[in-house]
Amino acid sequence: MLAKLPGLGPRSARRAALHLLKRRDSVMAPLARLLDEAAAAVTTCSVCGTLDSTDPCAVCADPGRDTTQICVVEEVGDLWALERAGAFKGRYHVLGGVLSALDGIGPEELNIARLVARAGEDGCREVILALSATVDGQTTAHYIAERLASLGVSVTRLAHGVPVGGELDYLDDGTLSAALRARRPV
Repeated sequence: MLAKLPGLGPRSARRAALHLLKRRDSVMAPLARLLDEAAAAVTTCSVCGTLDSTDPCAVCADPGRDTTQICVVEEVGDLWALERAGAFKGRYHVLGGVLSALDGIGPEELNIARLVARAGEDGCREVILALSATVDGQTTAHYIAERLASLGVSVTRLAHGVPVGGELDYLDDGTLSAALRARRPV
């Protein structure tokens, strides 16, 4: 079962299982109790789709957040990463993945209809697409942009290119090409 967790292969899972079994009272039992409590306490926000102990979540319930912007992310972890950066003070929307013909994931499997409804509400002026720079992420971004086109909201996406502190010699061709296309005046 542990091998099904992200980042754990069969060998790592065996080591973790042995560690837990050797320390049943001090590690395994408290971990099991905490996991059970988390499973009972954590819920999906009915507004944005994130995970929290309240519904609506803390971000959606925060009156200080900018209600004119919605930042669209693939998964909850992406939302957490943006929150850690502290650069975005608007609202979020978690899709639950990206479109993928190979994996059989169409628009119906994602939280796109709710996004379109939220973007059409009074006050929303911008939808920011913070999706992966993969083929599936790009496809999802184009699909969402088409669905939002008639609403009159600005649809933007995160910049792609040279990371802060990055050295050109170490970047791949795609990143360099994207950075050149997204250049702006100094």
